Amino acid sequence: MDDIIQSIKSNLDLTDNRPMRILIYEALRKTIILGDIPSGERIVENKLSEKLNVSRTPIRYAFKRLAKEGLVTHKSGVGVYINGIHIRDAYEIFDIRKELDALATRKAMINMDSLQYKEMEDLLHDTKILNEDGKVREVINNFSLFDKLIYDASEMPRLKMIDLQLQEYLVYFRDVNLSSKDRRDNAIVEHRNIYKGMVDKNADEVNKLVAKHLDCSLKFVLKEMKLRNIS
Repeated sequence: MDDIIQSIKSNLDLTDNRPMRILIYEALRKTIILGDIPSGERIVENKLSEKLNVSRTPIRYAFKRLAKEGLVTHKSGVGVYINGIHIRDAYEIFDIRKELDALATRKAMINMDSLQYKEMEDLLHDTKILNEDGKVREVINNFSLFDKLIYDASEMPRLKMIDLQLQEYLVYFRDVNLSSKDRRDNAIVEHRNIYKGMVDKNADEVNKLVAKHLDCSLKFVLKEMKLRNIS
């Protein structure tokens, strides 16, 4: 239990000015997704409250949200059991994302004007420079901006909402994987190729490039999950 508490604390940023219930929720969520709380582990609210030195109210709020996401199961009078995220979930998420991202990219390439394409090209150029300077956090942020440009230009708000929900499950693994210089280098090339496919208005090529990019991302996510003994 002590190791679990330490993992939660390491993911809990008390310097953040947001409400405690949100901070506790995000810390628990990250700890569960990264596998630092094993699936099947039983957590008792009052004991966790004592260990973290916070009231039970934010703990209860966090577990209610996590239960809605399927990451935990609450059993009345017993406690909360961790479900976590599994390798099969990663496969499912990426299979869905391939379809969503391909659709969004095809829609965006039709809707985007020359100024939007210039914005995307400039973003790719800046990302390459940031990567050469070793600015990992900024590179990761630019990858997110690239995706946002596409989804905004797709003009499909419901599609964007679904994709964001899926991405949230693997965002922590993405950050870990993109700490690899080789992976960042390849991801920059993959984004550049997707951009070229969009400029050429080549729907078939875009479908292939999006699938290839996400297959490469999945490979790294699965590697990290296995290193963390997530099955």
